[in-house]
Amino acid sequence: MPKVISQITTQLPQPTLPQPVHAAGETLRGLVEENAYVGEAVSLGYNEAILQIHDFDRQKVGGIPALCFLLASRVNPQTTPDARVEDASVILLRVMDHADLPNAEEAKRVRVENAQRVSGEVSVNWDDRTVMDATTHHLLSYAGVRCRVIGTFYMTDSGTDAAPNWQLCFGSDISNYYPNRGLKVFKPRGEVLSRIVNFRDPMIYAGVRIPMVQIGQVRYASTNRHFQQVASVSVSVTPTDLLGQKTALFGMTRTGKSNTTKIILKAIFALRWAAADAQRIGQLVFDPNGEYANENVQDAATRGDNPNAIKNVWRCAPAQQQEALRTDVVTYGISAHPNDPGRILMLLNFYLDQNLQTGKEIINGFLANDTTKFISNFRDVQFETPEPNDRSATTRFNRRVLFYRALLFKAGYTPPNNVSPQPRGLFNADLLAAMRNGQGEDPQAYANCATMLSKPQPTWGEIAQCGSGNSI
Repeated sequence: MPKVISQITTQLPQPTLPQPVHAAGETLRGLVEENAYVGEAVSLGYNEAILQIHDFDRQKVGGIPALCFLLASRVNPQTTPDARVEDASVILLRVMDHADLPNAEEAKRVRVENAQRVSGEVSVNWDDRTVMDATTHHLLSYAGVRCRVIGTFYMTDSGTDAAPNWQLCFGSDISNYYPNRGLKVFKPRGEVLSRIVNFRDPMIYAGVRIPMVQIGQVRYASTNRHFQQVASVSVSVTPTDLLGQKTALFGMTRTGKSNTTKIILKAIFALRWAAADAQRIGQLVFDPNGEYANENVQDAATRGDNPNAIKNVWRCAPAQQQEALRTDVVTYGISAHPNDPGRILMLLNFYLDQNLQTGKEIINGFLANDTTKFISNFRDVQFETPEPNDRSATTRFNRRVLFYRALLFKAGYTPPNNVSPQPRGLFNADLLAAMRNGQGEDPQAYANCATMLSKPQPTWGEIAQCGSGNSI
């Protein structure tokens, strides 16, 4: 009897929908492709969904990579849905991990037994038809997938009864679910995936004409194989989406993080000459390695050209605006660069207590390739403030600081007026007497050093005379 009822219902004609509602239903139906079917949603909650996927359907769509998008819906891809009903929606899911189905333990037992049968036979796998019968193979091909609920695509009428205006919208949650209603699951690819990743909600962007900027292509995994059918889908962003937001870029080395950042920086700068809604947005870029401020010579060598650095982003503006926008880009640095003559140097006073270690690390960087023994020893010196109660450690620390500042003076760095040599209390009478009576290769140098260090108010030049390796 149920079979007869089913045949009768399928023969009933569909109700005629008003043209605007029909067009809205067609827009929604465009998100679910019949040949992109992958399985069923067997469990759904506000935050999570469990899917059942067969290996045949998984292979047909090019696989289900981790973190990929899936769509769950009761919309029939063969008919136009009524956009006004509750079921006329598409839930966006993201694959997180596998999930055990109720028969998981039994399935594991069968697989282990079949694997034991072919153990040692290199040419036969345990799922071979000579080892596992077709019915068992079919039943064990179902697997569970756990997904996170991203949100819901739905149609809404923002017009009036006389002038309907149905538009596709997206909500970042689901407003309701029924635990005993099945949902078909589809994998978005190609044009459908492009519509999802580049979707702009008309309720948010009403009247906004800021262009979208392409930043890359969809890539779910490092293993990016063409049969997954997602590699050629471009991803674009609206630059204004990034304003006032916390945004992070994550990726492995050489996967395009820096280039993506450059594209974003240029896109936001380009808002200055946008055809409509032009905006002047300030950007501050901390660039320790100079990969944004300088031309990327490495990429230029591989591509045969020399890409513009961010400091040259004003050149992307229309010709008549370039000169006016040139002063909008200012670069700062601690050292000059031959390709950046307009760089403003940021001076760091190496003498100040709070800058001792920072300045030392900068100097160490310039001496990094010098393997001379005394230079290596110099690089090993650290200015870590000792415990205040440790008088011996404090004295040794102050000695290092005194002679380090003397070396800075000897190297030509002008000390500030409020920083003067203070050797008092750093060298006791016994140490000074030993220096006066030194028996080394140059006893007179030790004697002169003792004289300078005995003065109540020596100059930096006098302390610099004590700056031999032995005296320090």
